[in-house]
Amino acid sequence: MTGPVETAAGTVTAEGTTAEGTAPDAPLPVAVLGTGAWGTTFAAIMADAGCTVRMWGRSPEVVEEIATHRRNSRNLAGVTLPRGITATTNLAAAVDGARVVVVALPSQSVRAVLAPLAGTLPEGTVVVSLMKGVELGTHLRMSEVLAQTLEVDPGHVAVVSGPNLAKEIAGHQPAGAVVAAARHDVAELVARACAAPYFRPYTQTDVVGVELGGALKNVIALAVGMAQGRGYGDNTKALIITRGLAETARLGAALGAEPGTFAGLAGMGDLVATCASPLSRNHTLGAHIGAGMGLEEALVATGGTAEGVKSCRSVLDLAQANGVDMPITEAVVAVLHEGWPVGEMTAALLARPLKHERA
Repeated sequence: MTGPVETAAGTVTAEGTTAEGTAPDAPLPVAVLGTGAWGTTFAAIMADAGCTVRMWGRSPEVVEEIATHRRNSRNLAGVTLPRGITATTNLAAAVDGARVVVVALPSQSVRAVLAPLAGTLPEGTVVVSLMKGVELGTHLRMSEVLAQTLEVDPGHVAVVSGPNLAKEIAGHQPAGAVVAAARHDVAELVARACAAPYFRPYTQTDVVGVELGGALKNVIALAVGMAQGRGYGDNTKALIITRGLAETARLGAALGAEPGTFAGLAGMGDLVATCASPLSRNHTLGAHIGAGMGLEEALVATGGTAEGVKSCRSVLDLAQANGVDMPITEAVVAVLHEGWPVGEMTAALLARPLKHERA
């Protein structure tokens, strides 16, 4: 893979030429797979950063609206997308000629959706995961699922994570994120490709830590939402957030993550935003559960995908396979998937044996 360069005007370009003959000073061609709120927002970020962006989605209505009217009313109402974004329902056409392929799909369905692309991406294509979860059954992180499914070099897979509530960023409110990849040059390429005036990316090589932070914050946000739905106040929320971060760090240590990652944007930053904001679907769904709704009713009331509902089980499986104690995650699984009442779950957590707190 050739290294990235940046023009004086700030347009992200690729050094040398691509198989399609892209000139050295041409904008970086990017594909974004997924037309949900975050995928659409990230496409806008990359377009504002100087990339040419082609989006892919399943819904002909959504794709038509993006391509014709520069809007995605279903998933990002009230936002006009920047020029330079096209859209298609043809998966192969979406990735054709792309130097960077960004994946923003539900974590538990990504393997099935992307299977037709296995082995078709040109050597050196960078794949970026916006997904936050652990795959059920395999215990694989999303970067591992992408490398395996698309048959690409794991060194060319990057992940983007952080406190990234789509609606705020789509409104150009200042925000930041972490771009992590095993290869620093890959992380730098992706960072340049999403460095917009309102969006500041930092680079990392701790892919494990960044992905675990993103996956676990959804589970902890469900627990915080349940507490809010029960009418508990800020002390309870702070307790869950803090001990939830401790669970995340324990699992990270077992899997070789760097401890400092969990104090950064992809750890504490994402955890606080997701647990505190009413814009978080996981927090909102948890609040509905805490107020007495069943899971199916809460899913309908929340709207959109709350990744933590499914990934809490895969995260717990991963923790148990590595001998890591994660009581909050275990409690969330029990409430959502085993019918355990929130009040009994709370009492059981508080009745756990006393212990010494370790940072």
